[in-house]
Formats: sequence, C-alpha cells, structure tokens
Amino acid sequence: MVKIEIRNLFKIFGPDPKQALNLLHEGRSKQDIFEQTGNAIGLDNISLDIMEGEVLVIMGLSGSGKSTLIRCINRLFEPTSGTVTINGQDITKLNEESLRRFRRDKFGMVFQQFALLPHRTVLSNIEFGLEIQKLEPDIRKEKSRQALQLVGLESWEDAYPSQLSGGMQQRVGLARALAVEPEIMLMDEAFSALDPVIRRDMQNELLALQKQMRKTILFVSHDLDEAINIGDRIVLMKDGVVIQVGTPEEIVTSPANSYVEQFVANVNIANVLTVGSILIPAKHIAMIDEDISTVLKRTKEADYGSMFVVDKQSKLKGLVQRHDLEQVQNKGITLNSIMQTNFPHVTPQTPLHEIFGLFSAWPYVLPVLDSHRRLQGVVRKTNVMRALAHETENHDAADS
Repeated sequence: MVKIEIRNLFKIFGPDPKQALNLLHEGRSKQDIFEQTGNAIGLDNISLDIMEGEVLVIMGLSGSGKSTLIRCINRLFEPTSGTVTINGQDITKLNEESLRRFRRDKFGMVFQQFALLPHRTVLSNIEFGLEIQKLEPDIRKEKSRQALQLVGLESWEDAYPSQLSGGMQQRVGLARALAVEPEIMLMDEAFSALDPVIRRDMQNELLALQKQMRKTILFVSHDLDEAINIGDRIVLMKDGVVIQVGTPEEIVTSPANSYVEQFVANVNIANVLTVGSILIPAKHIAMIDEDISTVLKRTKEADYGSMFVVDKQSKLKGLVQRHDLEQVQNKGITLNSIMQTNFPHVTPQTPLHEIFGLFSAWPYVLPVLDSHRRLQGVVRKTNVMRALAHETENHDAADS
C-alpha cells in the first residue's frame, strides 16, 4: 500500500521561486535560471510513491537534492510546487498548527549530528519528544525505557551523552525517534559520522529493528554500499532529478543510463544479487505421503541422488537419499522415518555472498523457501558461479 505519494514536486531556493519555476517550465536550463534570477533549483519535478513498511534509501552525490527531498516531505522546507500526500492527506495544504500536530504524530527524525542535549541523561534525552507531546511523566519514562531497550542501551539510562561512544549516541538518537512511535522515520545521513565498523553495526541494528517495527523509513545516504545493505528500494538522484528507482539488484544489474552505470561500477555483485534471481524450479519432489517405491522410481528416472519432500501445502518437510530408499524398499518403511530434516536452506532474498559457505558444507542443491517454508525452487552452485561471471563481464564491458 502506498504510504507517501509525491507528485510534481519542485523546490526552488532564491529571491523569486515562482519566476524561476515559470522559466523552468519554459525549458530554460538550471544554469540559465540561476544566472538570470539568482534562484537555484533544488528539486525538479519529483514524482514518487513510497510504500508502507519499506526502507527507501534516497541517495546521490552532494547537491543531488536528497536531503531537500525529505525536508519537503515533512515541510521543514516549503515546496515551491507539487503535492505530498501521506495517508491520503495532502500535507502541503495544512496550516501551521495542523502541520505541527502532523509532524509530532507521524514523523520521527534522526540526523547525522546526534543532537543530544548534553545536560540531560540518556533517558531524559529520549523523553524529549514525549514532553513535546505533553505526556504524563510516568508514561514518558515507560515509553522511553522501552525504546532504550529496543536499541540495547537499557543499562545506560542515567549516563550523560559525553560518557557514550559515537555509536551509542546515535543509538540514543534512534531511540528518541522511536519513543514517539512514529509511522514514518526520516533518517538523514544518520550513520555517516560513525567509523566503518560501527556504521555497519548500526545498519544491521536498524534492519533488526525494522523486522519488529515495520516502519516506513526514508534513509538519506551518499554511500552505495549502505544503500544496498539496508534498502528495499533505492532512489538515485542527480541535480534535483530522480534518475532511477529500483531494488538494489535492479539498480546494479539494470542501470538506467551511463551515470548510474558509473555510480555502481565498483559494487561487489555478490553483495547485490539475490537467490531469487537465479533459483530454478524443483522439477522432481516427493510428497510426504507417497510410498517408498514410487519415490525411488522417480529418483532413478530423473537420475537424482536425493529428493526434497513436501506436504500438500508445498511446505518443505525433509530430504531423502536415493541409497536410503533402495535399502528400505518393500519393508513397509515411510518417507518420514528415513528423511533428513536438518539441513540448510535460503530465501529468495538471501544475497549470493551468504551462500558460498553453505555449499562448502552441503553437497546438494539448496532449497529456497518463502516465509511459510513453502518450497520456491532450488539453487545450484553452478548457477551462482554463472550469474556472478555474467554480471562481472557486464560491468567490465561498461567500464571499458
């Protein structure tokens, strides 16, 4: 479901934005408009749907418009033209008081600078947004402690910001945003001030929290590796224009133009491609209630050394070996009594780099399961190697 709908959004900075907008509509270049009027085009006709519960990473180089976009979404910057509709309500039409309430109730914000109040304890810092909501002290403390527990800092509630590392301070900033229970999280370069190791830890922390919370998160970044790691989709911007929107896999494997190709040229393909892009159907499977002889015959016809076993809902129950079937045929033994049930599996969303170790310990094809353990297909080591070789060739050709 669409959570935020952005249509024909423009943001122009300068003395006469309307004049600049008219010139832009006439087809004048941004450079000409700036030289003639002194107005700078921040956003140029942005239209975008943001889905409920997704992590959308807005990225680009400095000056691309990514921070301007999220500030227009909550109207910290007033859009020059266009609409921003959230939950069916066009917030560009809200008056000052209604906008203030809307921000307070719907948004949580985390910025690059931790912005913690040095004279307040950790718990008191987290309570700050709840104070603005005028909640009772006992309720504020309860909600703040819950948020602090979410980010793993419950034992630090009486500490002061100066006593915390950078990563811990950013966790407090995240907890402060979560405490108000927002529907939408706006995170502007939230982890960029952290060192690489802590930054990766915070990315993983955010993903773990997202599995519990299912918030709509807009995350601004200039780091492609970060975008690939946390984003359900990526919005790539340049000069105030959206160049491409897609999943990390789509952005890397199907760049919209030469600019995107150059942007993703140095990406490790194994970190981007997922199992879903290379899985193949499980052509021969056994049903849990089938007899041994029938399953053995099928393994021989297919020349398979093993076969996955599923129930009527296609849920994976186990795996049977052909030599085990041969040993127990005609002995009244059921599949359930001889099949293996302890073996690795992956999902369609599993990155390819995560399955190399599985193949070294598991000699058979890997089953691919959905969230209900239904068998979606299988993945072979040879498929992985072919996919990586193919994409590497494509990147090499784009670089040449």
